[in-house]
Amino acid sequence: MQAPAFESLKSKVAEISHSQAVGRVVSTDGHTIEVSGLEKDGRMGDRVRLIRSDGSALMGDILRLNNTGVTVLPDTSLRQVALSNRVTLCGQVRIAPHASWLGRVIDPYGKPLDGSSLVPGPTAFDLENEPPSAMSRKPMGPRLRTGFHLLNTMLPIARGQRLGIFAGSGVGKSTLLADLVRSMEADVIVLALVGERGREITEFTQNVLGAQDHERAIVIAATADSAPTARLRCPLTAMRIAEYFRDAGLQVLLFVDSITRFAEAHREVAVSAGEFPSLRGFPPSTPSRVTKLAERAGPGPHGAGDITAIFTVLVAASDLNEPVADMLRGVLDGHVVLDRKLADQGKFPAISTLDSVSRSLPSAADAAENDLIARSRHLLARYHEASALIEAGLYTGGGDPELDQAIAFQNFFSEFIKTRTDGTIQDSFGALRLCLLRSGALKD
Repeated sequence: MQAPAFESLKSKVAEISHSQAVGRVVSTDGHTIEVSGLEKDGRMGDRVRLIRSDGSALMGDILRLNNTGVTVLPDTSLRQVALSNRVTLCGQVRIAPHASWLGRVIDPYGKPLDGSSLVPGPTAFDLENEPPSAMSRKPMGPRLRTGFHLLNTMLPIARGQRLGIFAGSGVGKSTLLADLVRSMEADVIVLALVGERGREITEFTQNVLGAQDHERAIVIAATADSAPTARLRCPLTAMRIAEYFRDAGLQVLLFVDSITRFAEAHREVAVSAGEFPSLRGFPPSTPSRVTKLAERAGPGPHGAGDITAIFTVLVAASDLNEPVADMLRGVLDGHVVLDRKLADQGKFPAISTLDSVSRSLPSAADAAENDLIARSRHLLARYHEASALIEAGLYTGGGDPELDQAIAFQNFFSEFIKTRTDGTIQDSFGALRLCLLRSGALKD
């Protein structure tokens, strides 16, 4: 059997072109570059390398094509770019995943960020891919343990489910994400850190991921100062790697933090290409771009594994109707909403149970468990309806037996939400049942 490194080398040699298209800079507006000479060979999304007047290289992407040349969006500053600078065509970005990538940190182009060499796999794949056909897909699998009573019971995450975490800044989104990474079961974990501060990427990979989780995880990172094309490719690269392991029959857990920054990167690229931002600040192509990415995750076809995906969504001013949140809610299999009021009260995870939903229910639970969930939601809604009176001290106990139960249940449920657990899902349902018993809403 030939070594993977030799197979990779053979693949790279086979991809070497006998000739290379060369163009020249003809104009620039300070943001994009017009290049002549590549119009016959260039394709949308191709990478190009420009050699500046000082001899340094500048990478970029082809955004527009016409019969006189191409428009390039550069990755960095146009400093030292001059007319007639040489531009060479590098082709499409492709990724060659390999099992040896587990435990590594890479950039959206498949280059290592952790200082060690990276062995590519024998087959390179385009970042864009079609999701499995609807009729070939399996149903969602069993529930996964999450490390929290609430997410084990009322907001379950099933294998192959696609879930959104909707949160404003500073309400515990990253902490919740880190807890889920450590607690959820999977053969492979793929994390896309999009537009994060460099410090946070280092902290996440070194401190959040324990030794065991680090060995089964691949981190794809694009920092906040990366080019918009890099931030755009970051989730695409992560999804393509997740698909590679899914097609190998493995169970994959994919985290994208955040899908909002992916959409913002797409907006930068699309507007540079000439699209008009008509959809509340986003161009018309953004919804299809976001939803197609989400659709590539989920249950795999029969004989393959699954991609259980969790996408974080940054909601400005906690507005759940902002554009990206609105695009995603309809295509995901559930969403968890983090409430700033709960965070301000020091209640973490600050999950608003009534605003959150898991579409794996009711099929993910049996009849008795669904009954416990329904009773709990009813009492939470009852308390919410009367919360203004209760907090103002205008309600006296004994006036409404059901409301009395709701008040008692709310007190027990507040502790239930924040409880972390290493136990089984049945243990979590036992804890939920105990809350109902102690509040008098359920008879033993």
